[in-house]
Formats: sequence, C-alpha cells, structure tokens
Amino acid sequence: MKSETVSYGHEGVDLEAYVAYDEQRTGSRPAILIAHEWFGISDHEREAARQLAHSGYLAFAADLYGVRNRPQTTEEAARMATEYRAGDRHLLRGRVSAALTEMKKHPQARKGATGALGFCFGGTAVLELARSGAETRGVVSFHGGLAPSTASRSPKVHAAVLALHGADDPFVPAAEVAAFQEEMRSRAVDWQLVFYGGAVHSFTNPKAGSDPSQGLAYEPRSAARAWQAALAFFEERFAGG
Repeated sequence: MKSETVSYGHEGVDLEAYVAYDEQRTGSRPAILIAHEWFGISDHEREAARQLAHSGYLAFAADLYGVRNRPQTTEEAARMATEYRAGDRHLLRGRVSAALTEMKKHPQARKGATGALGFCFGGTAVLELARSGAETRGVVSFHGGLAPSTASRSPKVHAAVLALHGADDPFVPAAEVAAFQEEMRSRAVDWQLVFYGGAVHSFTNPKAGSDPSQGLAYEPRSAARAWQAALAFFEERFAGG
C-alpha cells in the first residue's frame, strides 16, 4: 500500500490531504473522500484511508481546516467546527467541494466513480457535499450532525446518502433526526438511516473513550457493523465499474 501527501488550496488557504491506495493494483479505481472529525486529520482518518485502500479504493483524507489551522484543545476544535457549521455553511461546502475536485485529478482516480464518507464534523461535511448537488455517487455519514442547513438548495441531490447513527447519541436530538428524514423525503433522495443500539457519539473512534455516560464513546461492535455497511454501500454504488 502506498501513502502520500497531496498539497492543494481553497480561497487562499493551503491544504494538505493524506492519500492511500494499493500500488499493486493496476489502472484506476473508484475514489473515496474522507472528511475528518473536528480535530482535523488524525490516526482515525488515516486508518480509514488505509482500510479503503486495502479494499481496492483510492482514499483521499481531505483537509478541511488548512495546514496552519490545527486545533490543539477541545475548545479550539469546537470553536472551529462551529464556525464551519454555522449559517449557510458556505465555507464548509466550499472546502469539501475543493477536496472532491482535487481528488478527481489524482491519476489513480477513476472518472465518474467517486464517493465520500465522514466522521462527526466530517459526516456533516459530506452531507453538505451531497446537498450541494455535487456529482458523486454516494456519501456516508458516521455519527455526523444531520440537521439541514440554510444553504441554497441544489435542484437535485445526485448522491445516494447513508447515515450511520448512534441510537443513543445525545448530541443529535430526535428533532434533528426527524428533520433529516423529512428533508431526504422532500428532495427525493436515495437515502438510508441506520441506528446502532447502545451507541452514542463518536462510536467508531477508539480514542473516544469507553464511558457512554459522557455522550461519546467507542463501541467496537457498532463500529465494525457500520464499517461493513459503508463498504457494502460503496460496493453497490460502484457496481459494474
């Protein structure tokens, strides 16, 4: 497996992606963008990229903040993520769209065969990518924020949507979950929403701790099930090439 750093930019901000793919495979392959949690690209996203590479994909872990914007504390991460999620989410959409454009330029990326997945903050980001009308086959949100944004809506959502959600996630209230479902129905999206019993926020991240009473905790059984669901989703989306 080969990994590399790709430098690119958006609105004057320098960005740096982590890219992984199996160099033993010949030719191009479907490409999947990975959007990070609110601390930026970490071991969690890099491991997801390596797993996707082993499954035959080009994995592109996008940088949504910039090389000079690396939060060091929970307070900094919360403030930065809130800035991106607030209002019409113009910056968030622009940043994740720039990553998709850059990923498509990679020589290993198969034309017309792209997808995206994201964790927590990154889950919100890939949902915004779908809402923007981006030409990508499917997006997967792992324990992401589900609330519809106030951004202008594209006439059509082209991507299929899979939301993998902790049934006991205290940070995504029931009203937000309901609003997400209504939005998907009203926009005639090909969508799925999967709940994992006993799982709270950040259930896929081993560094989230083990105490669900804190609102976020790693739940390995749900994490494994969710990852398999994502792989099956992308296999379906890329069927036939």
